[in-house]
Amino acid sequence: MSSVKWTLTPFQELSPSDLYDMLRLRSEVFVVEQQCIFLDMDDRDQGAHHLQGRLHGELVATARILAPGLAYEEPSIGRVVGSPRHRGKGYGIELMQNAIKETIRLYGSVPIKIGAQLYLKKFYEGLGFLQCSETYMEDDIPHIKMLRKA
Repeated sequence: MSSVKWTLTPFQELSPSDLYDMLRLRSEVFVVEQQCIFLDMDDRDQGAHHLQGRLHGELVATARILAPGLAYEEPSIGRVVGSPRHRGKGYGIELMQNAIKETIRLYGSVPIKIGAQLYLKKFYEGLGFLQCSETYMEDDIPHIKMLRKA
């Protein structure tokens, strides 16, 4: 059993240091590691619930849960990211399992839609998501839309 502590927090209740840690990790992976110049802060964070996993106080994984209508007709999980220093320990799967559980708690047993980087297709399929779009480019990275049925 993991000793990661998972918390779900609406944006308005995030502490400044939690917000900083989350945005720093997203920037570290999405901008620096993936060498993708894009505006991560897309005006959706303020309406989201933010799931954070911390190990001994250090942020190891985070994702945001968007209400229906903010990104898609369905609720959505996005900005899914794990710390490079903690990869290979199962925290990504744990993050998504918790995100799915919290999305269902918040919005009921309804379909969940995500926009996934194509290389993560098998990872998300293992969590019950199925591809529901053609491949498209977003910020020069191949993506697909995926849906997890209720």
